[in-house]
Amino acid sequence: MQFSFAAPSASTSGAWVVGALADGVLTPAALRADKAAGGILTRALKTSRFKGKPNEILEIIAPDGIKATRLLLVGLGKPQGFTAAKAEILAATVTGRLLTSGETTATFEIDLPKGAKLKAPALAAHLALGAQLRSYQFTTYRRKNLDDFKQTLKTVTIATPDGAAAKRSWASLSAVAEGVFLARNLVNEPPNILTPAEFARRAKVLTKLGVKVTVLNEADMKKLGMNALLGVGQGSEVESHVVAMEWNGTRGKTKAPIALVGKGVCFDSGGLSLKTGAGMMGMKGDMGGAAAVTGTMLALATRKARAHVVGVIGLVENMPDGKAQRPDDVVESMSGQTIEILNTDAEGRLVLADALWYTQEKYKPSAIIDLATLTGAIIAALGGEYAGLFSNNDKLSNQLTAAGTEEGEPVWRFPMGNGYDKLIKSKIADMKNIGGPFAGSITAAQFLQRFVKEGTAWAHLDIAGVAWQDGEQKPLMPTWGTGWGVRVLNRLIADNYET
Repeated sequence: MQFSFAAPSASTSGAWVVGALADGVLTPAALRADKAAGGILTRALKTSRFKGKPNEILEIIAPDGIKATRLLLVGLGKPQGFTAAKAEILAATVTGRLLTSGETTATFEIDLPKGAKLKAPALAAHLALGAQLRSYQFTTYRRKNLDDFKQTLKTVTIATPDGAAAKRSWASLSAVAEGVFLARNLVNEPPNILTPAEFARRAKVLTKLGVKVTVLNEADMKKLGMNALLGVGQGSEVESHVVAMEWNGTRGKTKAPIALVGKGVCFDSGGLSLKTGAGMMGMKGDMGGAAAVTGTMLALATRKARAHVVGVIGLVENMPDGKAQRPDDVVESMSGQTIEILNTDAEGRLVLADALWYTQEKYKPSAIIDLATLTGAIIAALGGEYAGLFSNNDKLSNQLTAAGTEEGEPVWRFPMGNGYDKLIKSKIADMKNIGGPFAGSITAAQFLQRFVKEGTAWAHLDIAGVAWQDGEQKPLMPTWGTGWGVRVLNRLIADNYET
């Protein structure tokens, strides 16, 4: 989809989208559209139930005499509370209506009264972002009935009095959209295509943007002692990998990076602790954390973020085989700590254990955030609305909470402590990889914390409930791969870690 930003014009063609405030009060742009169309909006308001509620739509086929083919009056609600997030949802809602309508062009002319906190350039850029995120499709493997999925809407113009400023704002936001789309594509790919090696190859493409990409193979990892990660993948026919992506946009300034670490289990059968058939469906998405990290690195490099960021992803396939890891095995991690494996389906924390330690050893980050589709327990607690947040640092937690609220990817912090840590005490090793039937998300976080060096600010995001979602299309998120995490991480870095 192509976007442009231009001054309002009376010769608008295609779909013309204007706004109405609460109680159906037409904005200046809507009044101009109404006058150009001979008062058709005013007449329609008298015979409709449209009240200007947020995202409410009144659609009219445009009369002769104007170039527009249809008019869409969309509710803005109260202008005082009209935020960037609400602008995105509005544009996404309208775009969803127009995508396959037959319209090829649309113009959004949404103006807010003087005094509104959201200024015109930001409003225009966030309208474009909402429209772009709603346009996402994954049709790579469709061969029949393609017309049913064909999008006719190709170009969107955002009317704004300051097109140059809006275009500058859009440059950064469009980079974020690219990162979200990459994360969605990775999660949506089938596991016979997106093997660890293929994932690594796609991450390697980021070198074209100036990202330094290092790929470790199994021989490299054996030398480093990454036995926890390697144990997860030893039952698979495909090789495991670790990929490190480094973006340094600090223009030569030496600064410890912030590190992002992602779980990348490209398919999770559960290993010898085999999942049920129903429980195995969807496990191609068990690499959602790695997808979010990779998408974030793309966004940062594309927008030339003035930050030093490292993204490390552990890529494995968890399969049952004669060589597969067994319950009761003990492995020695890269950190030197030993782990008793009691359930091979608690594999993501084993991948992260070595990835976290490697990241700290090699890059000495100032802060580290890991993302993982780690536990079903987090879905039971939070459903598909929030990611679970676990941390050893209040400042970092507050930064993530603020970023998540701002970007529509909210997080909810859970407690941690010695009482939970005791639940993963092993009788024969330094720890066991499960903690029993209770507090499953917390004990998983306690396990990960044992691989965070003292003094390092750390946060763990359990994204099992938000990385993919079945069911109805949401305005900004498609059914299945959502790309969750790119926006919150990008915002966190933009607000707190850029020079």
